[in-house]
Amino acid sequence: MRFIKEVIQTMKDTTWETAKETRKDTSTVVVMSLALVAFFAIVDACIQGLIALI
Repeated sequence: MRFIKEVIQTMKDTTWETAKETRKDTSTVVVMSLALVAFFAIVDACIQGLIALI
């Protein structure tokens, strides 16, 4: 029973992000992911071009 009371207290003490903060963090992750995809696509194309020359 003590464990459940501690879990409930911990849940009450936890600071949850607001919807605005969650949207901001999600958009940051999406933008950075797309930027990395673009970067690696360019690097991959360059490496394939170099290999084709050999």
